[in-house]
Amino acid sequence: MESMEQPISPAPGPRRGRLKPLLAGLKKAIPFSAGILATLAGLFLYSRIFPPPAPLTRLDVSQTVAQAMASATPPPAFSERVYQEIMPSLVLIESTLPATNGNSSNALGAGVVIDQSGDILTCLHVVAGATSIQLTFADGTQSTAQVVQKQPENDIAVLRANQPPTTIVPAVLGDPRSVQVGDEAYVVGNPFGLYSSMSAGVISGLNRTFRPPNTNLNLQGLIQIDAAVNPGNSGGPLLNRDGQVIGIVEGIVNPTQQDVFIGIGFAVPIDIAGGALGSPVD
Repeated sequence: MESMEQPISPAPGPRRGRLKPLLAGLKKAIPFSAGILATLAGLFLYSRIFPPPAPLTRLDVSQTVAQAMASATPPPAFSERVYQEIMPSLVLIESTLPATNGNSSNALGAGVVIDQSGDILTCLHVVAGATSIQLTFADGTQSTAQVVQKQPENDIAVLRANQPPTTIVPAVLGDPRSVQVGDEAYVVGNPFGLYSSMSAGVISGLNRTFRPPNTNLNLQGLIQIDAAVNPGNSGGPLLNRDGQVIGIVEGIVNPTQQDVFIGIGFAVPIDIAGGALGSPVD
């Protein structure tokens, strides 16, 4: 009787044993790799659907800066703010002088309202000896006026309107002792009858002495300015960069006979001019 022998399976070789771990690792890596491929595919599709913006060129940058600068609103100049500040307080003064050789003459100047009573500071020589004084206020109101106080030694007078405007806007007074040579200086008045004109310059000297033409006055402690001053500016305000009145414009130095500005003007400091409010009329 023949014996039945079972076939014997060959033992796994060393090569097959090494493949099993490798195949197991590949099975585990497939989901991870699929995720990476899906992510890359998504990024690719996104970049196609939503392409990135083109990089800025130098021209783009220049145009953007130019547009930003064009849309920016610069702050107003100091002179503009000063003018707006003083305008409601400015007064045009027209004086009729006694007749000479049968003909009367007129004097033109400026003044500034300095208190709620409507008192107006100006130069005395603008109204000295006048037979009548006519005022024109910033709102167009016109009125005759009279001298209520004066300070001859400083060529300063105080006027009061007989029919003042309904709204009185006094100027803000500053401290002339705080100004320095080189500070901004603004003059507002009516040169040659040009109502409410402004000129700008700097404080060019302090504590000056000035003798007005055809007078025996010797004015002292004056502020010297290079802002343009001409006939019609006398009595008007000298202002600092904040729109505060620091002086009353007095006159000019001129070695010629043409009575025009050559670069040197003077103003009475407001602390001195303001003292006229307590000075009696002769």
